[in-house]
Formats: sequence, C-alpha cells, structure tokens
Amino acid sequence: MNRRANTITGIAAAIGIALLILDSKSALAGAQSGVELCIRTVIPSLFPFFLFSILLTTSLVGHRIPFLRPIRRLCQIPEGAESLLIAGFLGGYPVGAQCVSQAFASGQLTHADARRLLAFCSNCGPAFLFGMAATLFSEWWAPWALWGIHIVSALCVGALIPGKAGSCSMQIRATLSPVHALNRSVRIMAGVCGWVVIFRVLIAFLDRWIFWYLPTEAQTALIGLLELSNGCLALYRIEDISLRFILCAGFLGFGGLCVTMQTHSVVTNGLDSSLYFPGKVLHCCISLILAGLVQGCRVPILLIVPLLIGVPCALFLRKIQKRGRNLQAVGV
Repeated sequence: MNRRANTITGIAAAIGIALLILDSKSALAGAQSGVELCIRTVIPSLFPFFLFSILLTTSLVGHRIPFLRPIRRLCQIPEGAESLLIAGFLGGYPVGAQCVSQAFASGQLTHADARRLLAFCSNCGPAFLFGMAATLFSEWWAPWALWGIHIVSALCVGALIPGKAGSCSMQIRATLSPVHALNRSVRIMAGVCGWVVIFRVLIAFLDRWIFWYLPTEAQTALIGLLELSNGCLALYRIEDISLRFILCAGFLGFGGLCVTMQTHSVVTNGLDSSLYFPGKVLHCCISLILAGLVQGCRVPILLIVPLLIGVPCALFLRKIQKRGRNLQAVGV
C-alpha cells in the first residue's frame, strides 16, 4: 500500500513540475492570487480564531456545559467534551479538527471518540460565513439561514454516524498559556496558507486549460469543491439567487478538498481521520437538501429546521440504538 501511494505521489509530483515548467505564468499568477487571498481574507478571519479557540477549548475541556447536554447525548459526545463543539462551530475550518486532535494527543479523548468527533466538529465559522458568504445575498436572513443549515447539518452527521461515547469522562486540565497557544496557532496558520496557495495554483491551471470548456455553473461547482474561499467568490457568476444559495450551503458543508488537506495536516499523533471525508460529504448532502427546501418554501430556515430534521434524526438514532448498540463506526 505504501509503495502504491509513493508511486502515485511521484507521478503527481512529476506532472506538477511539468506544468510549472510549461505554464509558469499561470503558476505565478495562481500563487500570487493565493498569497493575496491569505493576507486579505484567510489570516485576518482565521488566525485570531485559532488563538482564542485553542485557549477557550483548553480552559473548558472537562467542564460540563448544561445547555449542550441534549446535543451531547444526541451526537454521542463524551462528557466534558462539549467545548469541542464550541470550537468547531465558532473557530472555523480546521480549528475544530485541531482541537479534537489535541484532546486525543493529551489523552483526554479515546481514539474511537476522537475519530467520530472529527466527522462533525470541524465546520465553517461565523467569521468567514458572515464576512464573505453574507455579501452574496441581499436578504437579511440569508446568512443566518446558511449558518442554521450548517449547524443543523453537522449535528445530523453526529447523530447519524454509528458509535457510542466512551465511558470515561474527560478530565479538567491546566489551561494552555497564551504564548504556547500563539506558537501553535502560527504553525497551524502556516500549514493552512500553504494549502490555500497550492490549490489556488491548481485552480489557475484548470481555469486556463479546462474550465473554459464547461458551463458557468459547472465551473463554479468544481472551484467550490476544490477550495472554499475561491468557490464563494465564484458564486458571483451565478445569476440565479436560489441556485447560488444552494451551492453556497453545499460549499460551506463540504469545505473543499483544500480544507480536507488542511485538516489532515493538523490531525497528528496517530489519530485516524478516515471518518472526516465521508462526514463532510454527508454534511454537504444534508446542507444541499435543506437549502433546496428553504428556497422552495421561501421560508427562513430558523422556522422549519426543527420540524424537518430534528424529529426524523431523533427517530432514526433511536432505531439504530434499538437494532444494534454495538455498531462500529464506518469509514473509508
């Protein structure tokens, strides 16, 4: 398996070098665009959240948060790990994954629990959603609906993935110092920016040699599947607001292959991340369905989500628990 992976990596690297030589102008333009995107958008919106999410998570890990107790039970989250949900929903990609990985590395999470949490505890944060996605729509409720769809879809993923929370509760640990949190944030931010630049170069090649064959909608969808920030920017090409809303919800739920690589770069210490990708695919599918329902009904998501999703998910979860409590988490 390692030999095959090395062969594939070598072939991909050789193709990349050939493209850089044959079309250096596109590579340079893509890299410049990626660096500019990091400086203007990615670093300002994510770096503060990296720092404060790490500090918040380390200070809250082990503490019971009463208002999150129903969600903890629904998603089979270990007692005391509710703070990982907060980091996952407020920190943005891939802060939640990094916090889960750190909790596993410090012995506060079992491998099975950490593996499940990776599937739904790393999500798009409000800084990116309201800072970039909100500019795509004129309706005041649109960004709030997108955030509601995003959160509910993530919780549905947590409820649908088979598994049971570990019996050992997470223990309260000493809070990480701001200096160590800052150093860790810088390392994570460097990895995130590196992947953003690489994927922006890839998009530049595709834009020059392939995308002009495709219709605008297909181009936008492919860009969003590759990289989230550029995908949201490309949504301006879509004139149909309903389609723009649905695609935006799907992009936010999936996060793009760039975010997937960022997540793998922050998940260390032997933690199996095989559930992350299928979790994000499921997150994307649920988000697309909910967004389509919202656009079809023309009703804000905050009013219909509890009826459309909450009850079916609760019934489905109960059915799984009745049929087999020893189901193992599925992966790829």
